Amino acid sequence: MKTAAVFVHGLFLNGAEFTLLRRRLAAAHGIATHRFSYSTVFGSLEPTLAALERFVARIDADRIHFIAHSLGGIVLHRYFEREAQPDPRAGRVIMLGSPVGGSRSARAVLGNALLRRVVGRIVAQELLDSAAERRWTNTRELGLIAGTRPMGLGRFFARFDEQCDGTVAVSETKLPGHKDHVTLPVSHMGMLMSPVVARHVGEFLERGIFTRA
Repeated sequence: MKTAAVFVHGLFLNGAEFTLLRRRLAAAHGIATHRFSYSTVFGSLEPTLAALERFVARIDADRIHFIAHSLGGIVLHRYFEREAQPDPRAGRVIMLGSPVGGSRSARAVLGNALLRRVVGRIVAQELLDSAAERRWTNTRELGLIAGTRPMGLGRFFARFDEQCDGTVAVSETKLPGHKDHVTLPVSHMGMLMSPVVARHVGEFLERGIFTRA
């Protein structure tokens, strides 16, 4: 059976930052990986979702998993929310440091007119007013990974009174309806290079649950 995984990146990125994680998953689990790239600053949500739908339709695989980092998790949530009918190739979904429960960093940035233009429309649309509405209602099993090493740009814009990865707080990564959630000692960007995160991602894609040491 051919198994593939689609990677969806976060703000100001293009997916190249997934390279090490993709290689580890391919080597350890034989997964064919595909990088979906979109404009996080100049793009808007609807054209991005339509492009992702076309991208997924072209993949030759019997099962397709999805892995998102940061803002990419917001994109994936909306993508599956609008799915008309289940894809028979449906696999599991993992979100890494995605602020699906809201983002105090984003709210602080969006309060500045100049910075609001810099971060783009998707952030403004999805992280200012919409977070309270989110639930995971898709039949795919969803795994959430949060970091607890506070090293990230978010600390310059917001004060965190709980564990965070430097950009997103642990509570902000939780989405009602998820299958499993785990916290790991990694930063917001460091989680993409972490072998521990890669192992947890592989476990969830295979078994639908994270293993606790």
